Amino acid sequence: MELDLASNNIKISEDIHSWEEVSLMYNSALKQITTKIEILNEEFQEVHRYNPIEHVKARVKTPESIVKKLKRNGYESTIENMVRYINDIAGIRIICSFTSDIYRIAEMISNQKDIQVLTVKDYIMNPKKSGYRSYHMIVSLPVYLSDRIVNVKVEIQIRTVAMDFWASLEHKIQYKFEGKAPNHINSELHECAKMVADLDARMLSLNEEILAIEDGKK
Repeated sequence: MELDLASNNIKISEDIHSWEEVSLMYNSALKQITTKIEILNEEFQEVHRYNPIEHVKARVKTPESIVKKLKRNGYESTIENMVRYINDIAGIRIICSFTSDIYRIAEMISNQKDIQVLTVKDYIMNPKKSGYRSYHMIVSLPVYLSDRIVNVKVEIQIRTVAMDFWASLEHKIQYKFEGKAPNHINSELHECAKMVADLDARMLSLNEEILAIEDGKK
């Protein structure tokens, strides 16, 4: 089941159906978790008259990107290694308004009985050196095929609109400079990350004050 890079296209040397089946599993997992999130958001709107989720983005990594990551981590480009070692083949990004929503959404996902949380990385409480802030979860959920059940890993990133804006710009800059952006640009990005954190904190405080005023009128 070797993955072979040829003319920038990746082929399964033994059986193309193997790649198609893997792709089907990850796409199916994304559909399932996207539906779960939509239901949770609708329920939250019904109960609390408030939508914590602004929007959701889902994607499956390209075969080229998967092979590059395997090679970068010192693994052979096989289907087995791909499934075993690459945790973010299927990824979903949840964008919300406030930092408090991030932890609320993470808790709602964790409480789903058929979702197993494998790892959590809180880059909000512990930002990366670059200033990157987001909440990451690797989860596993069952995909029901006609003849078996397959547990599939999905990476979930939860962040505010401001965090997402910053992360999108950082990604473009790092891609353009191939991870070697000039020091003054990295320094400016780090300062912008501090501004984003301050903005998120102030917006959350303002929202909580508005909610307290509304509650006092009831």
